[in-house]
Amino acid sequence: MLWAAAAAVGLGFLIALEIAARGYGVPGPITNQAREVMFPPKSGFLLYAGMALMMVVLTWRQRLIALGSALGIDVVVLLVRWAAGIRVTESQGHPFGNGALCVVLACAVIALTRRTGRERVLLLKGVGLALLLVAGRKTGDTWLLITSKSRPTVLDPYVATADHALGNPSWLVGRLVRATGPVGAHILDYVYVQLAVAAVVFALYQLRHVSRDRRFPAHHLVRTFLTIGLLGPGIYMIFPVVGPIFAYGADGGVWATAAIWPETAPPLLAPHAIPFDEITPRNCMPSLHTAWATAIFIHSRKGPRILRYAGTFWLLATLGATLGFGYHYGVDLVAGVVFTLTIEAGLRAQAHGWDRAGIQLVAYGTTIFAALLASYRFLPLQMAQHAWLAGPLLILAMVSVIYGYIRTTGQWDPKPTTAQQPEPQPELV
Repeated sequence: MLWAAAAAVGLGFLIALEIAARGYGVPGPITNQAREVMFPPKSGFLLYAGMALMMVVLTWRQRLIALGSALGIDVVVLLVRWAAGIRVTESQGHPFGNGALCVVLACAVIALTRRTGRERVLLLKGVGLALLLVAGRKTGDTWLLITSKSRPTVLDPYVATADHALGNPSWLVGRLVRATGPVGAHILDYVYVQLAVAAVVFALYQLRHVSRDRRFPAHHLVRTFLTIGLLGPGIYMIFPVVGPIFAYGADGGVWATAAIWPETAPPLLAPHAIPFDEITPRNCMPSLHTAWATAIFIHSRKGPRILRYAGTFWLLATLGATLGFGYHYGVDLVAGVVFTLTIEAGLRAQAHGWDRAGIQLVAYGTTIFAALLASYRFLPLQMAQHAWLAGPLLILAMVSVIYGYIRTTGQWDPKPTTAQQPEPQPELV
């Protein structure tokens, strides 16, 4: 019933976004997703990643059949396009991925028509995870369009002023990335763009025993990823920010207050909201890329060494990309870390069973997050003028949430038990 309720809510949300997008004269997430059954998908890698998530509920024989079917469909579609003289350009999408979506939809039909009981529920859960992952991308694109259309002004001067308390890290890292040349920029760009695919790799490790146990674990990375994607965009509507590359860089065009990123930090002036175009998404506060990378890092801690190293690399590279490309301010990242830890704490508390420590941690994280947003909006000039005080306080607030999370969740982790030695039996004489 819980999964059915979640599916109903999700479908209602998608329908609402479809209607809203149609109101702006563009197709919504449902239409865009339906088109990818035959038309070039926007991200073929993501569709195959979603199919890989679904396959955790299948046996190895079924996985090979599903993968072979997806690849076969893609080959047929490519041959048909080639025979018809259709060339897929980069702007149109990827030349592959249709097969993966078709296989996922076929598994949904099989679950409803050929499975019963627990097997039907398990397969539908796998299909649901795959569709949620790919639908999340479409939903995010539509939501970003809504933010650009419905928020004509942005609060970048407030955030840029508050960022002085941290030493304007976006300007510093931006110059460092430029100094690395095209190699460093390409590596960071790949990490930034393929974040969802990386999350699937870590999730597959967590869900590797689902086909054997015939059930999902109580908590896993996909739950955190989807919750971040569900709650985060709502903050964009409250705190619309476009980022330094647009508000203070050449990418902002005539809407930029000045073309000074990353060479010169913005001057200390009384901040005010500025008008901006109806194209650029207001998707900076908080940094959801930082939030998702933090979630990957957290969930990689219990994996093998190679996954722990990969999780650390992905977090550091994502932080470098978000700042170095001018997509975010430093204070966005601080808010993103607190945002993630609060969500992760709530989900872990729900899986473990709510107790006093869990409630206190979620309440504390929520309070800190709200205080960060309020300080960025109402105290940015004071923060910049007293950077020696405000900067350490921002870091201390973030570290306090990190410490609370580690301490509280450490109490929930099962303690290793040592096997008791049997007592020696007295010898019979």
